[in-house]
Order: sequence, then structure tokens, then C-alpha cells
Amino acid sequence: MVLHVEEVGRLDGVTTEPADSPFRSEPGVRDAAPQFVLPLVVRMERDAPPARTDALETAARAVLVMLTDARSLDDGEWAQAVRDWQDARIRKVVRRARGAEWRRAGALPGITVTGKSAEVRVFPPVPLDGWPKDLARLQVSGTDLDDPEPPLDADPGTPVLWLNPEVGMSAGKAMAQAGHGAQLAWWELPDEERAAWRDAGFPLAVRTAEPARWRRLTTSGLPLVRDAGYTEIPAGSCTVVADHPALR
Repeated sequence: MVLHVEEVGRLDGVTTEPADSPFRSEPGVRDAAPQFVLPLVVRMERDAPPARTDALETAARAVLVMLTDARSLDDGEWAQAVRDWQDARIRKVVRRARGAEWRRAGALPGITVTGKSAEVRVFPPVPLDGWPKDLARLQVSGTDLDDPEPPLDADPGTPVLWLNPEVGMSAGKAMAQAGHGAQLAWWELPDEERAAWRDAGFPLAVRTAEPARWRRLTTSGLPLVRDAGYTEIPAGSCTVVADHPALR
């Protein structure tokens, strides 16, 4: 089965999908629906940029926090926007802000998620061509980040979002892709496992897979992100595998 959102999906060696699948590799009702985007803004102060891995992990958690916030559920004030976003292609865009830009972004409705060195603010989905002006003016480029030292191995039992070792991405692009992977894992988890992950504060790790591990992961049946090719990388590129222990 190949499933796609923005494009993100799952690959398990089968090339067909059920008629009622919510994600399609060919144009369908999701493409015809009004298109929305989930904005994320990473704080990038000139003298204190976040570490790359921490920024990726914080962005992934921010997506999960948005999906599970009471305002995104049922009759919450963001619920309709979240439903509209999920009815179309699942798009996320990461922009950067510092100083007054960050303060203006913080005044808009949203949620700030803090990591060890990273701060990421996630906002309810907006129309693709209807960004609030204080977010629309922020830059997308320039989110190149480094890790001061290689990240440690993830703790056993921690969900890991594995990056493709053969696809180069800017930090902003990789943050969006990590968010896709976290969202796919969330959708596929049973309710009991969702509750446990949420109650634990959404622990997760983002790591780059070794080539041999990556080949195994892409045929494992775990959720797989397949990019639409709007920016940076070719359409159809596999970018992230979401390895949650409850999905193995």
C-alpha cells in the first residue's frame, strides 16, 4: 500500500490502495479540495541558533501538540481549520524569525514548543494563499543549522523518525518532513498507544539512518514520508520513516 500526504505515505511493497484510502498517489478529491498549510516558525536568534537535531525534534513534537490540542478537536476554535487542512494535501512550511519578528509571531494564536535549544511555534492551518501578514513576511530560506556534536543514539523504546541518508535537505525542509513522519505515526497508532505517547509528552528522536538500515526501513511497513517535490528535492523522494515501537 502506498499512501501519500503532501506527499507522505507508507510503503510496504504493494502498489494498490483501497478505494476509501484518505491519501492517494494520483490526483483525487484531496487535490480538488481547498489547500491549506500548517505554519511552523523556528526561533533563529543571530547569536544563539538552535542545534539542528533539536530543532527537528521540536518541530515534530509541535505538530503532535497541535493535532491533540483541545482547540483542534471536536468543536474547538481551530478544529475546522485542522479538518480542512487534513482533507487536502498535508502541507507544512517552516519559516524563521528572530527578535521583533519572533515577538510578533508569538502574539498570533498558536502554541510554542520548547526543546533543549530550540523554540518552535506552530499555528493553526491557514489557506495556502492566506497567510497572516506577520507570518507571510518571514523568510523560508536561511534555516541551515548544525549540531555542535553528533547526536547520541536514541534511548531504547523511544519513537525514532529516521531520515534518508541519501537526500540532502535544509533544516527547514527536514523539520517539515519530521513533522510529517510524526503525524503519520500518530494517525496509525491505536487509541491506547496514542494516549500513552501524549501523556508522556511525545518523546521522540530524529536520526539519520545508515544506508543499510534505511533500505530495511523502507520495506518494513512502517509509515514512510514521500515528498511531493514542491521544494528542494525531486517529487517522490522518500525522506522519513516513522519507527514507533507500537507500529512494528
